Amino acid sequence: MTNRQEEAIWAVGLMSGTSMDGVDAAMIRTDGHTVFEVGPTQSVSYEPDFAQQFKRWLGKKNAPDSIVDHFTRLNAEAVDAVVKKSGIQASDIGVVGFHGQTLFHDAPNGITVQVGNGQLLADLTGINVVTDFRTNDVKSGGEGAPFAPLYHRALAADLTLPVMVLNLGGVANVSYVGTDILLAFDTGPASALIDDWVQLKGGGLFDEDGKIAARGTVDQIALAGLMDNPYFDKPAPKSLDRNDFSMTLIESLSIEDGAATLTEFTVQTIAKALDHCPTAPNRWLVTGGGRKNKTMMDGIARLVGAAVEPVETVGWNGDELEAEAFAFLAVRSLRGLPLSLPTTTGVPTPTTGGRLFQIRRDRQAG
Repeated sequence: MTNRQEEAIWAVGLMSGTSMDGVDAAMIRTDGHTVFEVGPTQSVSYEPDFAQQFKRWLGKKNAPDSIVDHFTRLNAEAVDAVVKKSGIQASDIGVVGFHGQTLFHDAPNGITVQVGNGQLLADLTGINVVTDFRTNDVKSGGEGAPFAPLYHRALAADLTLPVMVLNLGGVANVSYVGTDILLAFDTGPASALIDDWVQLKGGGLFDEDGKIAARGTVDQIALAGLMDNPYFDKPAPKSLDRNDFSMTLIESLSIEDGAATLTEFTVQTIAKALDHCPTAPNRWLVTGGGRKNKTMMDGIARLVGAAVEPVETVGWNGDELEAEAFAFLAVRSLRGLPLSLPTTTGVPTPTTGGRLFQIRRDRQAG
């Protein structure tokens, strides 16, 4: 353990999820196996105009350099802020894990697109950057997602297993952490469809606390239509794109009934995750913005037959867990350790990944 402690470095992780509302940054000290310390966190929100422009490129295989570079500069702001909070010099931080923004994900065809200028980020922050985490996985036959399970396993090392770590982001994914197995997959939509629906109907940016859904009634016909999708019976591991499901079946509903139906859709698809697990987990630990949606959390607890708790219950940071994960993965990438496993992405063998961008000493940051 002492040797591992000595090999540990500080790393910053960055995550910008499918909600496309901003960048999260987090710091951890790790050797790529064990998490020894968790540092400060920072979020940087997108300006509304930029968020609108950026979202236009969802589903495309690239975005204009001007958009990508502005996005990268926002990531640099987040890094600078979190480093300043930590009191550690940038020169003493080993690496930044820069996930980038996913625009397009088509695992069956070996394509996953995350945009971000790794060299620019290294130059701006003065810290070496690892990015492009998923490409090697999909090129090797993996799903390219989800990518946080190895970090979940590291965090869960001192918990009573098996546990299920559920991430309620734009898409929902689970990490089943057992004593001798790590299984991960996307279960279905989480907040993305609900957010889009609420915005479409003029109800704000998202369904805060699930209050809109709580006032509505589930349309059983629409729900059955949404559930009638071969994805849910497909063996794990498996992954989804944010845009794999549409709102066509609920377009005639009121904002409340549509939100209720989409929320129940999320709940039922998460409960179906149990079909793929070797034994039932003794608890569910929930991360991501959806853990603050009371209607969704109550619905999951109703169906899974175990405690469903925010990850804060065990001292984890639910807002920044994915950012922490990419700090962890960046260190693993530097050390040639696998980022994905056959049981997490379906890749044939444990697979490394990431591209390293080193700071250029001849370039002035900024």
